[in-house]
Amino acid sequence: GLAYGIDIHAHRAALANNLSTVAVLAHGLDRIYPYVHRKTAIDMLDNGGLLTEFLTETNPDRHNFVSRNRIVAGMTDATIVVESASKGGSLITADLAIDYHRDCFAVPGRTTDSLSMGCNQLIRDNKAALIQSADDFMLAMGWTTEEGSAKHEGIQRSLFLELTEEEELVVGILTRLGDLHINVLVVESNIPVNRMTALLFELEMKGVVRALVGGVYHLLT
Repeated sequence: GLAYGIDIHAHRAALANNLSTVAVLAHGLDRIYPYVHRKTAIDMLDNGGLLTEFLTETNPDRHNFVSRNRIVAGMTDATIVVESASKGGSLITADLAIDYHRDCFAVPGRTTDSLSMGCNQLIRDNKAALIQSADDFMLAMGWTTEEGSAKHEGIQRSLFLELTEEEELVVGILTRLGDLHINVLVVESNIPVNRMTALLFELEMKGVVRALVGGVYHLLT
């Protein structure tokens, strides 16, 4: 979001590690707010970018920041709330991510810390998974295992599988296109989402596919 706090630190850390980073603005592209982050915003043009739905000369009004949060939640694989009071923009983004069926994580704090109340509430209400480090997040996202390997063993695959015609179709799509979100599988196969959910569950039980975070499915070899 290019804002003060975790936003600008995340952008700068990404740039320092040559990672793409995108800011979703609450105003037009004719200005940078806050202005002190202008250099970082310019640097982001070479590795990421600036995104806005607002027209030129739109002021960074308070309600615009709330509105743009739906874009932040929608364009990411997961939302991490690092610190939040009992009410705040981060909690709005977290709720939106949950509505989008995206993964949500929160860093816990002491129960007496007012700026951790939002994070603790998300964890308490089972809206967010608890993470304490970047390693926790990478493990939860399926980017690594506890042994540091990127491989996923999953359920032992049967030696002689008997797949239905629909299951064969799903396996064929995953073989051809790689890891896919369930919505993409629905479109590619022309199978209704409720039926697709059941098929993927059966394939997972047979050790054919593995469910990753964010509704993505991986074909096991």
